[in-house]
Amino acid sequence: MIGANRIFLAAALVLGLAVPASVVHAMGSGSSGSSSTSSPGTAGSSPTDYAKAEKAVKTEDYKTAIGLLDKVVAADPWNANAFNYLGYSSRKLGDKDKALAYYKRALEVDPKHLGANEYLGELYLEMENLAAAEERLAVLAKACKSSCEEFQELAEQVKAYKAKHQG
Repeated sequence: MIGANRIFLAAALVLGLAVPASVVHAMGSGSSGSSSTSSPGTAGSSPTDYAKAEKAVKTEDYKTAIGLLDKVVAADPWNANAFNYLGYSSRKLGDKDKALAYYKRALEVDPKHLGANEYLGELYLEMENLAAAEERLAVLAKACKSSCEEFQELAEQVKAYKAKHQG
């Protein structure tokens, strides 16, 4: 069923048809909705593209990661993990506008994506938007009851930001 849903949604995207968010949500995004570790497999790209991209991100080879992740999202425009890593890689390369767009896309697909919420919060701090970073922190607090690593890391960054900008 998920395969047929993705084919329908991909066809709608290719044809430029509007698909209401309620329909997309009802069909499912193929993601767990609550974790940054949902299955990255895609129908039209090699599973190794995602694995190679993930390795490239971890070794800070962001340009390579972006090239691979572009292939992943071209084949699966509902892959929140890939969009999250595209945002992260773009941010690390200094392109905050692209990073913002990719994080927002990841969160359109999976609003509770832990990694995208954390990294978007970090980007907001880089952009000196404390209120928006705190909104991401609140989302993480609800999503994982303040106990996940993503919440803890963003909370530390918010605390450090406040300490630096007070006085």
